[in-house]
Amino acid sequence: MSFDGADSARGAGPALTLAVDIGGTFTDVALADIATGQVWRAKTPSRPDDPSEAFLTGLRLALRAAGAVPGDLRQVLHGTTVATNMILEGKGARAALVTTRGFRHVLGIGRQDIPRAANLYNWIKPERPVPASRIVEVAERVLPGGVVTQPLDEDSVAAAAESLREMCVDAVAICLLHAFANPEHERRTAEILRAALPGIAVTASSDVLPVVREYERTLASVLNAIVMPGVTKYVGRIEDKLTAEGVPAPLLLMQSNGGVAGADKIRSAPALTALSGPAAGVVGARSVAAASGINDILTVDIGGTSADICLVSGGKIGLTQQGQVGDWPLPLPMVDMVTIGAGGGSIARVADGVLTVGPESAGATPGPAAYGRGGTEATVTDAHVVLGHLPARLLGGDMALDVVAARRALEDGVARPLGIAVEDAARGILAIADNKMVGALRVVSVERGFDPRDFTLLPFGGAGPLHGCALADLIGTRRVLIVPAPGILCADGLMAADLKSEFSRARPRAGVADMAEAERLCAELEADAAVWFDAEDVAEADRQTSRVALLRYAGQGNELAVPWADTVEALEAGFVAAHRALYGFELSAPIELVTLRVEARATMQALAPAVLAPGDPPVPVDHVPIALPSGRQTVPLFDRSTMKAGAIIEGPAIVSQLDTTTLITPGWTGTVQTSGALLLTKADT
Repeated sequence: MSFDGADSARGAGPALTLAVDIGGTFTDVALADIATGQVWRAKTPSRPDDPSEAFLTGLRLALRAAGAVPGDLRQVLHGTTVATNMILEGKGARAALVTTRGFRHVLGIGRQDIPRAANLYNWIKPERPVPASRIVEVAERVLPGGVVTQPLDEDSVAAAAESLREMCVDAVAICLLHAFANPEHERRTAEILRAALPGIAVTASSDVLPVVREYERTLASVLNAIVMPGVTKYVGRIEDKLTAEGVPAPLLLMQSNGGVAGADKIRSAPALTALSGPAAGVVGARSVAAASGINDILTVDIGGTSADICLVSGGKIGLTQQGQVGDWPLPLPMVDMVTIGAGGGSIARVADGVLTVGPESAGATPGPAAYGRGGTEATVTDAHVVLGHLPARLLGGDMALDVVAARRALEDGVARPLGIAVEDAARGILAIADNKMVGALRVVSVERGFDPRDFTLLPFGGAGPLHGCALADLIGTRRVLIVPAPGILCADGLMAADLKSEFSRARPRAGVADMAEAERLCAELEADAAVWFDAEDVAEADRQTSRVALLRYAGQGNELAVPWADTVEALEAGFVAAHRALYGFELSAPIELVTLRVEARATMQALAPAVLAPGDPPVPVDHVPIALPSGRQTVPLFDRSTMKAGAIIEGPAIVSQLDTTTLITPGWTGTVQTSGALLLTKADT
């Protein structure tokens, strides 16, 4: 039976797929008829107090727009920030750590690295997610090669269970020394603790991240434990609401690696969803760009709170195991992106005569002053409102903007303290936000050996198309692609994702590749992948696996991932080429194989591509005044839903739609593609 839904869920009605992405400000929903390619979209304010309520509201709005009923759904896809927010806000479960005797301070010691943006002399190490008072030790010892030198003392595990019970913890992480090489002690410890502590979430590092580096492995296990109760409860609540609503479809959740997985997988490893929303957006961006014949893109997802930046080269989304969430490295496979605190809700303040923007955000409540929900501080969105970049009403006319409140917020918070005009204050806010994002764009491009001028900028998220032309001017690219639904692209991206999981295992000892040993380890990982395929109900014909090797020069601190090769020589050649491309040089040092990874995936049923018909030239629905650096000017306002393929729009102009607003600045020209995307190009000067 295929994984795209149980046979019992199939009926006579249309086969619809629902995708829901919950962000900090809005919840985005896409409902698609896979066979015909027709898509209905909805947007509703998020509910930070209970995200599942916004999920249900979005579901009902989309079904109403399509004239469908819950029983028509064959698949439900979901991207969530629940785990991310718990980590960032420190609001996860009260967790404890069980480790090998003598190693309770691994978390406290951490690494010698100072965060890039911090000052060497005043950086204060953040408090660890589990304090030393909630770390207990057990007697056992395994060597790096997996040899047991001290058997597990089960009495010490029983004593640890008693200590944990007295601590009144909700979750326990187990990370024993060198368990990546031999997980038996960890598994037995988990078995004893689950029996002794019913109702408490227990997670072991060998099930989360069975690779080298004690600090990162311990931290990943602890973060997984911290979010496990909350994510498990949340996923259960969503499933209960779907059942009560009469939805027969299975629930699949987006992971940080750009693929989806079933609810059971996410319950056991919820940290895999830490960057699920942004990952879905990148997948969607790649899909729409490919439909427009573009394979090299720089994506900028600008939401209410943050901006997520990623580079896609040759249609390939890069993965990293050096990702970070807040203060913490999280070395699980995730889409390689940079996140900064710059979004539509980023608050602008003046302190000691200096204007700063973000990272603090007005969020969904109260939101920017222009939203009329009680916000009084100036934000990036308010700056756009003051300059006339946004129409009077958003969300298809359902949400009115309060221009007076936006202007008052900028006047009181920025213009008056700096002694400048309100319009100048608004331009200053946008300039600071844009330059922060350009810095991140250069990190993923220039600092990794790519020239951003060779790429097409693809801004999305609710605020992305407002900044596209300005960002492109700053980085020097002359092409900007505005997808059909930028503000709902993360939801659309869920429908373009594969079912996906990764299985990693570190070698007992790093060194020159031993192909016989590597073959044995890969076979074990592929067996684990087969078990996962079975659990996800993937038909044999749909199963795909690929092998990846993580290598380094002897003495290096980090590895590079390269596709597997059948000989040591070919494997090392692939590593040298990757190292040269990233760092610009190669060494004569020995090359070590550290970790092997098997990537398992199954391609989901693809959405039929949309083809936009040609038609008459676009006619403005209005003309509105905006403030340009050269002065105020009246520009045409277009309704994007009326645009046909081949339509051409000369800047300056504004294009409005349900989920976002596009600002086309002077010198830029937009052409509507048959894919529905709007391609902006800059004339040579």
